[in-house]
Amino acid sequence: MIDFGGWEMPVHYTSIIKEHKAVRNTAGLFDVSHMGELKVSGKDALGNLQNILTNNIKDLSIGQAAYTLMCNFEGGIKDDFLVYRIEDQEYLLIVNAANIRKDFNWIKDNLSGEVTLKNLSAEYGLLALQGPNSEKIMKKLTEIDLSKIKYFRFVSDKVAETESIISRTGYTGESGFELYCDANDLVSLWDEIMKVGEDFDLKPAGLGARNTLRLEKKLCLYGNDIDETTNPLQAGLNFAVDFSKDNFIGKEKIMDVKKNGPDKKLIGFKLIDRGIPRHGYNIRKNGKKIGEVTSGSFSPSLNENIGLGYIDIEEVKLGNEINIIIRKRKVKAKIVQTPFL
Repeated sequence: MIDFGGWEMPVHYTSIIKEHKAVRNTAGLFDVSHMGELKVSGKDALGNLQNILTNNIKDLSIGQAAYTLMCNFEGGIKDDFLVYRIEDQEYLLIVNAANIRKDFNWIKDNLSGEVTLKNLSAEYGLLALQGPNSEKIMKKLTEIDLSKIKYFRFVSDKVAETESIISRTGYTGESGFELYCDANDLVSLWDEIMKVGEDFDLKPAGLGARNTLRLEKKLCLYGNDIDETTNPLQAGLNFAVDFSKDNFIGKEKIMDVKKNGPDKKLIGFKLIDRGIPRHGYNIRKNGKKIGEVTSGSFSPSLNENIGLGYIDIEEVKLGNEINIIIRKRKVKAKIVQTPFL
């Protein structure tokens, strides 16, 4: 157990590798109630969110979600999160745990007109059921037709007699669901899912597996791979920025990077020599520092050591050999195609 954003969280229940492989091959259940939930509602909710968020949510239908960024005026990423359209004039933002207060204050400071902002984080519990068997498990727990919930769609219904938002989303790169319920119902919902999941090799999974799973799919981790010093185009998150919108906070600075090209880029690499790359390790080429590692780990699926990092744009080339400096030792690595898996 470790402290994570003020929450006591499990790194693993058995082992990171076992839990990782369970999610890839059968199913895993994560308690991710540390994530924050902010509700934006009112006549001017959409207009405000269009200004604050980089992605275009104008055409989101009720029951649809979108991945977006929220940037500062310099184009740096304040957070990345999902936005759900709950009702015609009501949106739910699922923000990173460490950024709840920061995000709330930033949004509040940039609101205008008839709009209400509420922090509902303490009211929600959140479970993530992920893996190939997740739909088989869910079929035993709910009467709704799960095949009708497409990727990045959600419905409100009962799961094991618990009122829930059932969302076809996740942070593992596997098929699965995220289930939002009243915080007071979370333990009973967890227990019911685990009980039904016994027949489908469901395993409880912790933060360690969540990290290795998302890394293999090159899903960015806020605070490691992206932060307020990184531009969306440097991070390869162009798909979450809609330049066709009239304006949004940070658009001008991001447009400058688009026009001139980014000076660095987030790349994936595999180690050739032995070693584990860690956040902050230097990346060198011919004795010269060309970047830094942002994330790194052993990949249970590939049985290799992998990592992400920003390097100078002129060095971004598939197959390019680089050095990761691990405890003053040069460790060979090569730039590879991402996602890794």
